[in-house]
Amino acid sequence: MKKMFMTMALAVLSMAAMAAGNKNDSTVVFTTQPQMHCSSCETKIKNNLRFERGVKAINTSVADQTVTVTYDARKTNKDKLAAGFKKFGYSARVLKKGEKVKFDPESASKSCSSMGMM
Repeated sequence: MKKMFMTMALAVLSMAAMAAGNKNDSTVVFTTQPQMHCSSCETKIKNNLRFERGVKAINTSVADQTVTVTYDARKTNKDKLAAGFKKFGYSARVLKKGEKVKFDPESASKSCSSMGMM
């Protein structure tokens, strides 16, 4: 009985700790220049941005031209994340809520041609 009580207490404490850790998470939506136009572009961004401090999740959308990053606000911020894109050949800016990005095939082709993909 004592073991079961201790196990339950530890489970409750660990769940509380996980819930408390998420309150510092923030999300930001970027668009990139050059624009993404294929899965190789998405992979390049995900594989490089994941090494930025505090990054927890990255979701990309070629159709919407967005890179959504969930990060620990205690470890980084939007400006540092945007600067991180420059390390692998992109520039990024934060999208305003509801802002849509129009796909520009000329811009997108530059990203893959510089990677030797076109």
